[in-house]
Order: sequence, then C-alpha cells, then structure tokens
Amino acid sequence: MHTYKVIDYRDTRSGFGDGLKELGHSNPAVVALVADLTGSLKMEAFAEEFPERFYQMGISEANMMGVAAGLATGGFIPYTGTFANFSTGRVYDQIRQSIAYSEKNVKICASHAGVTLGEDGATHQILEDIGLMKMLPGLTVINPCDYNQTKMATIAIADYQGPVYLRFGRPKVANFIPYNSEFIIGKGILMTEGTDVTIVATGHLVWKALEAANELHLQGIEAEVINIHTIKPLDTELLLKSIRKTGCVVTAEEHQRNGGLGDSVAQMLSLEYPAPMEYVAVNDQFGQSGTPEELMQVYGLDTEHIVLAAKKVLLRK
Repeated sequence: MHTYKVIDYRDTRSGFGDGLKELGHSNPAVVALVADLTGSLKMEAFAEEFPERFYQMGISEANMMGVAAGLATGGFIPYTGTFANFSTGRVYDQIRQSIAYSEKNVKICASHAGVTLGEDGATHQILEDIGLMKMLPGLTVINPCDYNQTKMATIAIADYQGPVYLRFGRPKVANFIPYNSEFIIGKGILMTEGTDVTIVATGHLVWKALEAANELHLQGIEAEVINIHTIKPLDTELLLKSIRKTGCVVTAEEHQRNGGLGDSVAQMLSLEYPAPMEYVAVNDQFGQSGTPEELMQVYGLDTEHIVLAAKKVLLRK
C-alpha cells in the first residue's frame, strides 16, 4: 500500500503560476508571454510584480511563439502561456521551425490539457499534444502530477538549456508530492514497490494509479507504481528494472493512446524487454462536454479502469 497522503486539493496551473512568480525573484532572465489568458494561466502575480518582463500578446499564439524565439536569441528565458490546444496544434509550425529546429531555449507552458478541462468540450480538450511535442527532435516533454510537482517543474526547467513543453491542468486535484521533493528532469519516481504488476502513470493519473495500487493490495495483488513526469527523455533504466521484476505493465495517461506515454513505453519494451502491457488512455476518440469526474469515467481514465487493466495484464503473464 502506498504511504502518500493528500496534503490538499489544488489545481496544477496554480503550481505553474506560483513557480513562475518565484522564478521572477530568483532569475532575472526569465520573461513571460501570454496569449490573452493571464488569469486562466495564473500568471497575474508575475505580471503585477514584474511588468517590465511580462508581455501580453493577445489572441495571437503564433506570433507569441515567434517573439519567444526572438527573446531566447537575446539571452532571455521565455515562458509562454496559453491553453494546451493553442500551445501545440495551433502553433505547431512555429514551434517546429522557430523553436525546436533552431534549438531555442523557450519554455512552452500549456494549461487546460486533457478531458479534465471539462465543460469546454472537444475543441479545447486536446489529447494529442504529448505526441505532437515528443516527436519534435530535441524537445523535452514534462507532465507533472500535482500542484507541488508542477511548481517544482516550472522552477527546474529554467536551469535546463533547450526547448521544453510543460503540460498541466485546470481542475483541483489531489496534491500529495512533498513540497520539498527534488525534481530531476528525465528521472521517474518510484512511488510504491510491488512484485506483481508495474503501473506507469503520468499527470493526473498518478494519484489514480496509487489509489488503484491500494485496491489491488486489498485483493492480494502488489502493484509497483512509477510516476513518469518526464515523458521525453524517458527514464528507461527505472522502467526496465521494475518491469523485469514484475513481468508486466499498465500505462495510465490523460491523452490519446496513440502517441502518448504508453507508446513510448511500448516502443522501449519492443526493443529491450518484450512484456505484456495494457493501456489506460483515450482510445482514438475526441472529448466531449461534461464535468472532469464524469469524463474521466466515460473515457476509462479512473481508478477502477486501472485496476481492471492490471488484472487483465496479469492474466497475460
């Protein structure tokens, strides 16, 4: 059984906003750009305290990416802020050409990702963004699990040289990572040890995976849970060590099955250690309007479905 306790319930976008404000005090090279969504991205504190380093770009996301690339060329560390669908799909060409190909030190910060955006519906609930970003050469992809980890990730990427995609969300979710934990880009976290099945989760699904591990424990199944906050580069060493021990794996993510964390794990297994695997992810569907809780259940992204996937993969060992 896991020993992590809920500290409180907070939205991960506030972790980004608080981390950005802290960076404003500690790193004078950090600048922030936003596409007409200052409040939604929780960037008000940075804007108020550092107005000379804050750029309101309006509803012009492609231009924002170009300006960010220019600021990076000038030695600044730009953080761009808008919704995940506008941060990726709408500006893919600008990211590819002006940021990734040019190896610009831009931090692309994306809120309101996944179905937990809720009532705004399919047009805003991008579920392909991790796949889009991880395919770009040299672009690091990070998807933290709670408020504390998002704040730590926001601070950590300022010291990392190169383009980063940082993904977070809208709803208040369990905040359970200790606030003083170290955030190491590219290194997953072993959350709880087990011998029967490995559950590899990212973002909002990490807490669901821990809940699933508890349920499985009550049924005599010991699950090992790994928090993969950095999807690219993937911590293959940690994953292989766990899967060689348990012999099977479930991946869990709030993203399309195609192109997400699960595909990265499957690719690794096909090359290194073929083992039975099950996906907990959205299976080739668009989102729809509903509450975050309703949608997580409808698309099979809740605790119950992780438990079912673990039992299914155990039968294939």
